[in-house]
Amino acid sequence: MDTSTALLLLAAITAYLLWFTFISRSLRGPRVWPLWGSLPGLIENCDRMHDWISDNLRACGGTYQTCICAIPFLARKQGLVTVTCDPRNLEHILKSRFDNYPKGPTWQAVFHDLLGQGIFNSDGDTWLFQRRTAALEFTTRTLRQAMARWVSRAIKLRFCPILEKAQSQGQPVDLQDVLLRLTFDNICGLAFGKDPQTCAQGLPENGFASAFDRATEASLQRFILPEVLWKLKRWLRLGLEVSLSRSLGHMDEYLSNVINTRKQELLSQQKDGNPHDDLLSRFMKKKESYSDEFLQHVALNFILAGRDTSAVALSWFFWLISQHPTVEDNILREICTVLIETRGIDTSTWLDEPLGFEELDRLIYLKAALSETLRLYPSVPEDSKHVVADDVLPDGTFVPAGSSVTYSIYSVGRMRSTWGDDCLEFRPQRWLSANGKEFIKHDSYKFVAFNAGPRICLGKGLAYLQMKSVAAAALLRHKLTLVPGHKVEQKMSLTLFMKYGLKVNVHGRDLGAIVEKIMSEEKMQGKL
Repeated sequence: MDTSTALLLLAAITAYLLWFTFISRSLRGPRVWPLWGSLPGLIENCDRMHDWISDNLRACGGTYQTCICAIPFLARKQGLVTVTCDPRNLEHILKSRFDNYPKGPTWQAVFHDLLGQGIFNSDGDTWLFQRRTAALEFTTRTLRQAMARWVSRAIKLRFCPILEKAQSQGQPVDLQDVLLRLTFDNICGLAFGKDPQTCAQGLPENGFASAFDRATEASLQRFILPEVLWKLKRWLRLGLEVSLSRSLGHMDEYLSNVINTRKQELLSQQKDGNPHDDLLSRFMKKKESYSDEFLQHVALNFILAGRDTSAVALSWFFWLISQHPTVEDNILREICTVLIETRGIDTSTWLDEPLGFEELDRLIYLKAALSETLRLYPSVPEDSKHVVADDVLPDGTFVPAGSSVTYSIYSVGRMRSTWGDDCLEFRPQRWLSANGKEFIKHDSYKFVAFNAGPRICLGKGLAYLQMKSVAAAALLRHKLTLVPGHKVEQKMSLTLFMKYGLKVNVHGRDLGAIVEKIMSEEKMQGKL
């Protein structure tokens, strides 16, 4: 190497180090390394990613900025990530400047093969049209009734028999797996009126369900890899990209058959009045003419949103109450008190049918416990947005166009500044009025488990309906205890799965003793 080349190389290294020193000092948050940015920290903490992000946010007052890659010309835009859990910033991003923070090109590219331009993978007019159409359907009582029918049927014919069999045989059951199957059957029924029966006796495999899982896993891997790399793997047909392609083909064939069959059924419905109240049929009955591809994406988008989220929330709920017996007792007392008033004191009749609308609506403490679960363990722990134009967040943080903003839903519920000194405690009481009879709705930017602003979850009411139904059915019949030695850890994914599932032992429940205690207390209080 001649002298001039060596001097040029030395000058380049010196310039980079000066630039890196300036950049690293201007950023708050985890340590930034030359070239690699904050990637070493992410890798080191990959098994506790969400808690690591929370630790950084606490240390930085609720917001920090970091570089994924410390490379000039990229670090200030494409490589810059702003991470926040400040409710003021969340309201700004999700509502006040909604148009400036879309899903963005990276998110859309990752999920395009699976979700197309569906409601959860689109922005602008495409998203707005689907949102308005879906919102009209979600406000109808008939959709709620349809969901209740699917849930009640699945609980009575599948969920309860599985738990009863586990109890009689003295065998543990992976509750997370059962709940994922249960919610998958329910959301498929609601989305396109077809039951995949993954939660039937013996827990059989289903081709569509398996293809959906493989396609979701392959799509999520794209978030880990640089876009140029996963696109190269797709072109070369390597790794999970092959699985994604095959799974999409299987799903396309399955849904094409469903759509074609439904078209014929809807034609015959005009003659014999056969009702179809699933979302697919509702879209097909519209005056607009939708392509089969669009209808497939409608179904897949709602399955993705409605399946894992409820199952994961219920898994964490059952784990939490197994660790907090007082909360479990309070839930049982509430359910039994309601059933005494609606079905009488003969507990043998209580288990004939799952709880109805009015009974579920009266379970205020159960809703509080589920909400507290979602505060601490939100089903979607992190979400990200693309920055269209330069902006300044309410806390003074400057975010340049082309960068991204990640808001940590997991961290929002774990900040003392937002929820108080007891923010890490599981306390359903924080959702109840002083007399414990009314449910308190906290600010939607403090409780972001169902998103907030224009993209707030349309199915929030249906989610609570399903979770309350399943929780009440299980707790009335059984006491669930964690299998000794079973590890409950978070799986690092876009959804907060339990890494090793939720292995529980299933025991019987003595409702008679609970009823006697309630009646005795009410008699002493002069209520009887």
